[in-house]
Amino acid sequence: MKVDKELILHVAEVARLKLTETEVKKFVSEFKEILDAFSILDEINVEKTKMSIQPVDVKNVLREDKAEECFSQEKALAQAKTHKKDGYFKGPKAV
Repeated sequence: MKVDKELILHVAEVARLKLTETEVKKFVSEFKEILDAFSILDEINVEKTKMSIQPVDVKNVLREDKAEECFSQEKALAQAKTHKKDGYFKGPKAV
């Protein structure tokens, strides 16, 4: 791919960037380097390589969901001295 001043100005326009002449000259050489690095990747033969959608194994890190005995209503409300009413937790009014 040909990298020149016009390409850099076009990319800057699409990205809505205002570049100075110094920045344009700098980006021409840097953009060439980047594209050359990616062109090396294009040369790699990957025909026998198995496609990998997820490069890292996905594992379930959560514990197994086991049914256990629940607190009784009295035990659950035992520590709520003032924030309970009629056997339920009492919260602020929601409008």
